Amino acid sequence: MIKSMTGFGKAVCQLQEKSISIEIKSLNSKSLDVSLKIPGSFREKEQVIRNLAGQVLGRGKVEVFMTVENLGGNTDVAINKPLFFRYFNELKDLAAELQVPVPNDLITTITRFPEVLKQAPQEEDEQSWTIIEAAILEAMQQANNFRQSEGAHLAEDLHARIEAIRALLGQIVPFEANRIENLKTRLLKGLNDLKEAGQPDPNRFEQELIYYLEKLDITEEKVRLTKHLDYFEDTMRSEDNAGKKLGFISQEIGREINTIGSKANDGDIQKIVVQMKDELEKIKEQLLNIL
Repeated sequence: MIKSMTGFGKAVCQLQEKSISIEIKSLNSKSLDVSLKIPGSFREKEQVIRNLAGQVLGRGKVEVFMTVENLGGNTDVAINKPLFFRYFNELKDLAAELQVPVPNDLITTITRFPEVLKQAPQEEDEQSWTIIEAAILEAMQQANNFRQSEGAHLAEDLHARIEAIRALLGQIVPFEANRIENLKTRLLKGLNDLKEAGQPDPNRFEQELIYYLEKLDITEEKVRLTKHLDYFEDTMRSEDNAGKKLGFISQEIGREINTIGSKANDGDIQKIVVQMKDELEKIKEQLLNIL
């Protein structure tokens, strides 16, 4: 069954004095594109997280958000002294240049500047990482379940549009019969006009009639289009991660529709072909979000 590439999952785990929250978001992409927004203490685990995303989610633009909340109230905060003094001296010089007094709360103000106060990195032991990794997998599996649910809705829409194309193909049949009759009428009229100039060669006329009938015949295109529609639905029901394959099948569907349109030589059939193309374009838009 098909899956969407849009998904969301969240999990939380507890470690002694910490609460770690993991959120997974995914959108459509031609390949796996993993973006990590995690604390510095987990940087060495980046490749592990990327591998997990590839195993569970397969493809898509995946964003991993990890936040750590300290529950014990004890935090190791480090002051970036070189940066602090640079801010302090530049602000003092600026105050002197502007001839204004240095604010009493300058130190407090500077500590709020980016990168001045930083929590000291804390390495997680392997036992803690095992718990965190399980939470990451849980969030990814939730995102995967979300994808399956969205995929079911997409499958319903795709099935409806495939059936719409199939119904439109059936509407061509009566116009096709009229088109052949109209062609015969035009050729016979032309034949009668030629009789005034002399008796035409009946063999040549028969050859011309066969040529035009074969040129305008769309029987093969209709058969192939029906097979492509069946193949599309079979693939959608029976194969996982079929987005790219369904894209190739939709291209074949488009070729047959275009050929029918080029051979139509009939205004009513052309209108039906336009409707079929419209349904196919909507199918292709949906396929962009299918895994």
